[in-house]
Amino acid sequence: MQIRRVVTRINADGKAEIASDSPVDPLTLAALPGLEFHRLWAVDGVPPLPHDADLTTGLPYFPATPGFRFGLFTIPPDSTQAPEDIDIAAAVAEVEEKLPGFAAYMELDNPGMHTTDTVDYEFVVSGRVVLELDDGVTVELGPGDTVIQNGTRHAWRNPFDEPCQMVVALVGATRS
Repeated sequence: MQIRRVVTRINADGKAEIASDSPVDPLTLAALPGLEFHRLWAVDGVPPLPHDADLTTGLPYFPATPGFRFGLFTIPPDSTQAPEDIDIAAAVAEVEEKLPGFAAYMELDNPGMHTTDTVDYEFVVSGRVVLELDDGVTVELGPGDTVIQNGTRHAWRNPFDEPCQMVVALVGATRS
């Protein structure tokens, strides 16, 4: 699914105008069918104004401090199967190419679990999902629900029959 992204800017006369109006394709991974990442806007550092350059490419998936990421995340049902003939080395290379630094935060012995130095704001647009925390603590979320993650260890699980779409904003934070 494409997402329409409209970006504004301030022109040379100091007036607001449309800088761009274009579709954004999802980033998908061959090893994880149905998982989609729409990287809609990103900055590492304090955002400069005026600013209209697309900085979403080339940046690590998780933001630095200060920095942020804004996007849409689609989680397929857990029943979605990976291809049987997957080339693991190619799959790892694809993750690193499309989502730089993402895999480094994932726990190998507990797939999906991860901890980042970010405050994450998540809003469920459609579908349902289960947020898993330490010691098996879970909470089910559905359309209209929000989560504010404060640097916690967590994973997203979708034991349901339909994909879950969430709007996400990740803000780089300092862990004390």
